[in-house]
Order: sequence, then C-alpha cells, then structure tokens
Amino acid sequence: MVIPPILDNKHTSMPSVFAPAALLREARRQKGLDAVEVPAVCILDPDGDLVRQLRQTGVAKPFTPWPCYHTELDTFELAGEVVGIVGRVVGASFAVLVAEELFASGCKLMVSVTSAGQIVPAG
Repeated sequence: MVIPPILDNKHTSMPSVFAPAALLREARRQKGLDAVEVPAVCILDPDGDLVRQLRQTGVAKPFTPWPCYHTELDTFELAGEVVGIVGRVVGASFAVLVAEELFASGCKLMVSVTSAGQIVPAG
C-alpha cells in the first residue's frame, strides 16, 4: 500500500497524544485548578436552550472547577441528585470530546438532549 505524502511522517497506529485526561490535566495546570469530579450524571444540551432557561431561573449554577477551555459546565438538582449540564455542544467530534472529558472527570451516565421537530401540534 502506498502511503500518501500527507501521512508520511504520521504515526497512525500510535495512541493519540490528545487524550481527554491529558487535555484536562494541562487545562487544570494552566488555570490553577484542582482535579474535582463532575456529577455522575451529565447532560449535553446542543442548542443551549435548557442551560439558558436553568440559568435565567437561577436553578443552574456554574461548576467552577470544570477546566475545559471551550465549554462551561453547570450543575442543578434533579430528583434529589446533582446533575451536570453543558450547553452548545454541537458537532459529533466536539460532542464526543466533551463527553470523553466528562467521563474522564467522573461522569458515569451521559444524556444528550435534542429535538427532531414538533411532536404535538402547537395549536
């Protein structure tokens, strides 16, 4: 098999150097944050509507130990449990990265909330 020039100097069989735990470790180091576990249940809210509503009503609070440079993690109480939520996580590869970072930080269950249009006519 002929390797294209763009892959000449690449090591595609090696593990990625951009492992979620390593990205988080470096972000924590740069921001001076301690490693703190996120809630066991976290939600991805791609359009951010749920996060926006929870913030406006004072239900959600920022989770300040979250080191990610590109997202904000909020927490709120749901059925007696603290739940994490990240808004505006759009795009498959970005959503996977954020999910991997959450799992590397202690998340045990991830829920992605999305909509597929109107289920019941709005009148």
